Amino acid sequence: MGKTYERIDGRLRAFIEAQPLFFTASAPLAGDGHVNVSPKGRAGTLVVLDELTLAYLDFGGSTAETIAHLRENGRITLMWCAFTGPPTVVRVHGRGEAVLRDDARFAELVARFPAGADGAGLRCVVLVHAERVSDSCGFAVPFMDYREDRALHADYFGRKSEAEFAEYCASKPYNAASVDGLPALPLPLPPRP
Repeated sequence: MGKTYERIDGRLRAFIEAQPLFFTASAPLAGDGHVNVSPKGRAGTLVVLDELTLAYLDFGGSTAETIAHLRENGRITLMWCAFTGPPTVVRVHGRGEAVLRDDARFAELVARFPAGADGAGLRCVVLVHAERVSDSCGFAVPFMDYREDRALHADYFGRKSEAEFAEYCASKPYNAASVDGLPALPLPLPPRP
């Protein structure tokens, strides 16, 4: 049966850090707005900063829904599923913020990740302050074998200069604003510090 926890303790932290994939969920305040769920999986791009704080690196893509929702209301949920080993699901419900490239904290936060994890195409660091930490059974989660990370995303953005990455972000219709019209990624994209 599921339990809630006061903090991300050693066992939960070890579980979170061992998972090659996690999901983010966010939503606008409007009742008819679009809920967003995104998979995240580049190795080394999530860190547990302390018992109530996590951060992950947010890379370029065709939308910036999570950034828009965080800028509007800060609500976010992170979820990890065990696809091997004991059937476990862990969720962190909390308040998040998009620490953008022109934020004074950006470089300090990026330095908390393993060397090389911040690669090309980095838009921001998402900082999550846990308000509820829980686990539950993953009895319905299938067993799946992890083979390797896909390099396509890193390779694609690795071929772009900073100017080309900024141009890419500006060319996508849902980077400056969400599908519901909420402000998302500030454009032009601030340069990396």
